[in-house]
Amino acid sequence: MSNSITMLGRNFKHTVRNPVAVFNAVLFPIVLMLMFVYVIGGAFDVGAKYIDYATPGMIVLAVCYGLSATALAVNSDMTKGIINRFKVMDISRSAVLSAHVAATMLRSLVAIAAIIGVAFALGFRSPASFLEWLGVIALILLVSFAASWLTVALGLAAKTPESAGMATVPLILLPFLSSAIVPVATMGAGVPQFAEYQPFTPIIETLRGLLAGAPSAGDAIAAVAWCAGIALAGYLWALSTFKKRA
Repeated sequence: MSNSITMLGRNFKHTVRNPVAVFNAVLFPIVLMLMFVYVIGGAFDVGAKYIDYATPGMIVLAVCYGLSATALAVNSDMTKGIINRFKVMDISRSAVLSAHVAATMLRSLVAIAAIIGVAFALGFRSPASFLEWLGVIALILLVSFAASWLTVALGLAAKTPESAGMATVPLILLPFLSSAIVPVATMGAGVPQFAEYQPFTPIIETLRGLLAGAPSAGDAIAAVAWCAGIALAGYLWALSTFKKRA
């Protein structure tokens, strides 16, 4: 635990000193929210205030937009020889990976707090109860945890920092092909089928239901199953790759 805390402090300092990572993780999702609400949102018929509809999707986008910095940081540790230095020191190897996951989750939570604050300033209102808000927080943590482990695995598997950054692009684009921006039913031919069965749609719909005070058990089960599966796959992949490359 002490090793993980030390490594977390190291990663946090690297994040603070990298303004691009801070912008991508915190400011860019806010810019997207302002653009969709004030510029594009009026063209969509979502059956409610667009800010209420878009906020759950923006929360997920805030998680995804901070992932490239994690992939780059993990790959940099592997390719620049830092891991080899850690190997000869009295440091737990698992602490190196878990610290990257924890740093990513903390960065995501800061970005999500900013998104929710801006959403309330733009008129977002939620009738959710205290327990439903706890459900929102729990699902956000679970999504962030799963995405973080998958990103760490992608960063370890990449051969160069450039390919590590590109590896996270599908994770950033997937929310746009879900119900984050518009209802799935309004999409063009072929897209609704993909959007319905990809992981981010049930996650976003569960967040939307919780924030609206009407959660769906079916969406919640699918969302938790997707998160658990992604987290397990990412963890096992990351552990296997780390043992081979370190």
